[in-house]
Amino acid sequence: MIMANIACLGWGSLIWDPRGLPIQRYWFEDGPLIRLEFARQSEDGRVTLVIIERSARPVRSLWALMDSETVEGARKALRLREGTKSKHIGSWSVGTRAPDSIPELDKWAAAKQLDHVIWTALPPQIGKGIEKDERTPTKEEVVHHLQNLTGTQRDHAEQYIRRAPPQIDTAYRRQIEEVFYWHPTSKTTA
Repeated sequence: MIMANIACLGWGSLIWDPRGLPIQRYWFEDGPLIRLEFARQSEDGRVTLVIIERSARPVRSLWALMDSETVEGARKALRLREGTKSKHIGSWSVGTRAPDSIPELDKWAAAKQLDHVIWTALPPQIGKGIEKDERTPTKEEVVHHLQNLTGTQRDHAEQYIRRAPPQIDTAYRRQIEEVFYWHPTSKTTA
């Protein structure tokens, strides 16, 4: 039986906190271009990176080979790590069209000799609980939200933004750095 080459794309906490995600050793910094932004308010108050279909400028993602024999097993492992539903795990396989959110994925995967690629596909959102709105918040809404955090919530929000790989250089990140001086803590190495 020939093993499939399965990759997982990353850009946020998967990079510094993969937990039980079965990746093979390293995150490489030459992933496909993806439109990402700090546009999802999590239940714990952090503002996390998510794919934005049109408005965000593409940035270079990171990727790691999965230590999984099947794409189904890899998807399940990512779903469990992210604590989300199957519908929020994106995937692509050889012979299928690249998704609109990652338009050059098929060409990139072919160059890396990958058979399957998976990623977290949570939608943008502002607010939480019954107040949440699944739309892309504005930069001003994100900054306002962060300004209103205190204590541990603020610390966790700052840590997430600082730990995001420096190559994830987005418009919202620049605004957050300008207001809060939350610059990246270190370079991510492969």
